[in-house]
Amino acid sequence: MRSNKKQSGQENFNKNKTVNNNNYLFIKSNTKAMATNIFVNLAVKDLEKSKDFFSKLGYSFNQQFTDEKAACLVISETIYAMLLTEPFFKGFIPNKEISDTNKTKEVLIALSTDSKQKVDELADKAIAAGGKQFRNPEDHGFMYARSFEDLDGHVWELIWMDPNHIQG
Repeated sequence: MRSNKKQSGQENFNKNKTVNNNNYLFIKSNTKAMATNIFVNLAVKDLEKSKDFFSKLGYSFNQQFTDEKAACLVISETIYAMLLTEPFFKGFIPNKEISDTNKTKEVLIALSTDSKQKVDELADKAIAAGGKQFRNPEDHGFMYARSFEDLDGHVWELIWMDPNHIQG
């Protein structure tokens, strides 16, 4: 029996997404309701080593958008990092050079966590997997942060904020 009750966009979004072992697949829906997603595109020197590095941090990859030139790193249901081999990345930046991450930093990728312990857990895993500590840990009481460079020199900051200090 069909209901006449109109579903909200968020309900349509939740109904139409497919989740498989935390490998979120993109929306398969004809509705206009769709959450805003972020895709950070990063050039990598060795795609397999980068995939192995992020797998050791507990992340997974969406195989639908992964091949020998790119890998779709699933960070959350709405956040993805597209790890692109340098030649493939170059095709997206005509007349520009790929930044030398040993000399410059163009972006810091900051991810929030639900606890100080999770910040330490992820940072420790990154360093154990071959990443490098980027800055010393910062503890401001209400906020805690650690940062690391991945295998290609991209900087990832992990932060926790005490929800009691966030004004809404």
